[in-house]
Amino acid sequence: MATIIDMPKLSDTMTLGTVANWLKNEGDTVESGDVIAEIETDKATMELEAFDEGVLLKQIAAVGAQVPVGSPICAIGEEGESIDIQSTPATDTSTSAEANAEPETSENASSDSRSSEAEPDPTQEKAATGRLKASPLARKIAEQRSIDLSKLTGSGPKGRIVKKDVLGADSGSVGQPTSTDVPTSTSGGIAVSEDIPVSQMRAIIAQRLQESKTTAPHFYLESEIDVGALLDLRKQLNSELAALPPEHGSVKFSVNDFILKAATEALRRVPAMNRSWAGKTIRQHSSVDISFGVAIEDGLLTPVIRNAEAKSLKSISAEAKELITKARSKKLSPNEMSGSTFTVTNLGMFGVTGFYGIINTPNAGILSIGATIARPVVRDNGSIEAAQIMKIGLSCDHRVVDGATGAKFLQSLKTILENPAFIFL
Repeated sequence: MATIIDMPKLSDTMTLGTVANWLKNEGDTVESGDVIAEIETDKATMELEAFDEGVLLKQIAAVGAQVPVGSPICAIGEEGESIDIQSTPATDTSTSAEANAEPETSENASSDSRSSEAEPDPTQEKAATGRLKASPLARKIAEQRSIDLSKLTGSGPKGRIVKKDVLGADSGSVGQPTSTDVPTSTSGGIAVSEDIPVSQMRAIIAQRLQESKTTAPHFYLESEIDVGALLDLRKQLNSELAALPPEHGSVKFSVNDFILKAATEALRRVPAMNRSWAGKTIRQHSSVDISFGVAIEDGLLTPVIRNAEAKSLKSISAEAKELITKARSKKLSPNEMSGSTFTVTNLGMFGVTGFYGIINTPNAGILSIGATIARPVVRDNGSIEAAQIMKIGLSCDHRVVDGATGAKFLQSLKTILENPAFIFL
């Protein structure tokens, strides 16, 4: 009897999953452990592994279809075995069949390209007909990165270009590179008016931030910190590490690495800031699980560095870079972006001089980092000197902490950042 595979729940907030790509076609043999599809959740694109053996009898859900958790997406069974599609709820098979044809088409494909005839060799087909086989997700990423799909070799079934082929491509060699941080316009005018569908990720972000802003009573504190000594230390460390052999060096610290480490140390000194609102109780955390904001194309992710209080600056730097890479390729696991006890967000690289983030509940606070600005300051002895001033904002949940607690935390953070040797204690 055929086994019906349902849409799995791949994150704690997932209610719908989108079939980003099928990696097995109908009729393909499936072994236990084979990755048969890529599923886009509200937070990441994850691989769907088969736990049954047999033949993929039916792709019930089409590429691009949004399927509720627990609803059927495919069937695996013996070759030639029939399945009762009508008994599989939620997903319309006619929709599936129609949409299944979509990834096989291209901009140059004719309207009757839904034929189920045997597929010719993809490279020959591409040369002969101009058709290009690529998943919708691969096309989307390629468009965003200005990568010419016709110059890629697909690693998917029958030569289909999939996401990893595009991500692995050097955009500088296959297309005209563009910055992902600065929007570009080919027309020179403003964007065309349109209604943009809300992605699952954007919907969850909207829901969570609205809940935070409307249920957590925010108050705000700010401090200006002279980070001149920290910037000098960072420059010296990076210069000396660059001169070492790769096995001893291979580290380049960012300002954010120092901020994460300093915030961790400040939370260790003021543990009352490392708490969470739990309804009828306030939870004091025994470890600092610090998260940080990573902007991606269609949203914002907050990966978590766990037990940061026990890690060196070098370890935090390496882990942060790995998590950023995963976040930008949507490869973070649910465990890597949940369960934080405090959050840091940084817009200083965009020239923003100061701001206040919305608390990532149930955290007690979020630290917002602005740009470092050179400006004159009056020292204690009355002299005027040029200094590197960073403005930091702290948003606090008044249910968990009071103003004095937030002020003590900022005071500790200021002490550490203005005397960065504390970071290495």
